[in-house]
Order: sequence, then structure tokens, then C-alpha cells
Amino acid sequence: MMTGEIENQAAKRLVLVVAAALIDADDRVLIARRPPGKPMAGLWEFPGGKVGPGETPEDALIRELREELAIEVCDDCLAPYVFASHSYDDFHLLMPLYITRRWDGEIEAREGQELKWVRAVRLADYPMPEADLPLLPWLRDLLG
Repeated sequence: MMTGEIENQAAKRLVLVVAAALIDADDRVLIARRPPGKPMAGLWEFPGGKVGPGETPEDALIRELREELAIEVCDDCLAPYVFASHSYDDFHLLMPLYITRRWDGEIEAREGQELKWVRAVRLADYPMPEADLPLLPWLRDLLG
């Protein structure tokens, strides 16, 4: 890397986003398609979102799952699994991925997103943001 590239990397703002791999009884993972009008519309992703000021990643994920999917997840049911670190043009994204197999409530799409349960070996068949791609082999290894 040249000196200018290092300076550009350092100048990017860091964005902390948290995501969940919700896993059902059949070892399928829930993914959501970003609705029209949002950045990266049409791409599939793991549910979650930005960590707000004063929030822990776990608090943010519990809030996001409630807002996006109408489910309640307890802190003890979230297992940190792996994280992604990806540089976009104008920011650097750090995204811990948590795994949960337990939640209360029926999952419903509250933000106009399409939802799909997918086997881990098929996740790569769905177009995803670049930051999500390094997470896929970890889920394939975990779930076969």
C-alpha cells in the first residue's frame, strides 16, 4: 500500500453494524432482502443494523430484531460467532455476527423487506453486500 492509500484508509469513518444469523429447527438461516429506496436495495442480508450511541452491540441487535422482525431475543440467547471488516468507498464497516436459535414471537417483515429461510450451503446463491460475503463460509462450516 502506498502512503496516500494508508491516509485514505485512516480518514474513513468507522461504522459499527450488528447482525444476527437466526437459525431455525431445520438449520436454515433467515435472510432479508433490502427494500427499494434503501441503500443496496435488492441485496440480501442478515437482520440487524447500526449500533446507536450508548448501545452495546447486543442491545442494538435486540432492538433491531424487535423493530425489523417483531421478535424478542434475550441477551443470553445471542452467541457472538464471527465478524466482518470491510472497507467501502466512504466508510469502513465492522460487523459482528451473532447466532441465535431462540426467540419469542412470530417473525414478520415490518420494514417492507422480503424474508427467506435458506440452507447455509445455498447462501452464496443470493446477492449480498460485499461485507457479508466473508461470513458465508463460517456459516457453511457451522451448519454444513
